[in-house]
Amino acid sequence: MRIDIITVLPDLIKSPFEGSIMQRAINKGLVEVHFHNLRDYTTNKYRTVDDYQFGGGAGMVMMIEPIDKCITALQSERKYDEVIYMTPDGERLNQGIANELSLKENLIILCGHYKGVDQRVRDLFITREISIGDYVLSGGELGAAVLCDAVIRLIPGVLNDETSALTDTFQDNLLAPPVYTRPAEYKGHKVPEILLSGNFPKIEKWREQKALERTQELRPDLLSDD
Repeated sequence: MRIDIITVLPDLIKSPFEGSIMQRAINKGLVEVHFHNLRDYTTNKYRTVDDYQFGGGAGMVMMIEPIDKCITALQSERKYDEVIYMTPDGERLNQGIANELSLKENLIILCGHYKGVDQRVRDLFITREISIGDYVLSGGELGAAVLCDAVIRLIPGVLNDETSALTDTFQDNLLAPPVYTRPAEYKGHKVPEILLSGNFPKIEKWREQKALERTQELRPDLLSDD
């Protein structure tokens, strides 16, 4: 997989890719991540990429020209499956979206900033708009890092145990069941006996039941038909 991230703050977005699972994926050659400074695509001598909005109002707007030049240059080199814009009013990121995107080959992620981008960018170039929650950040960089982490960890070979991702919270619309490790008893608190039994069919049934119970208690909305 190749991910191209377009941003006005490349230094802000780079650090999450320099450690842990995302760095491991890059080092293994399972994913390429490229950062593109939008200011490199402006003809303005001050390297500005924003301007006042037509009609007045507070806040600056990212201009279409540098975004057009950057996306067009990338698309001239390869075909992209999605051109994603990180925005608070996009579809809310969930596990299903992460699963879907993990199967793609090439992605462009545009990080919004200021008051957003010229609407013509969204009309002409963007194929998908994604939000990480119903709140506003200073820019799309942190959201892009969250999206990439959720996607990259699902790529085969990234995790040491590839079955681990299949049992994550939100897979099958259920929260993960409780997990325990050694010691089997700590300050009078014991691990459930079933987990020590070695009876794996019964353990799996217990986990399924606990996952359902936790979901019903904490996130009943996940079980809704709506």
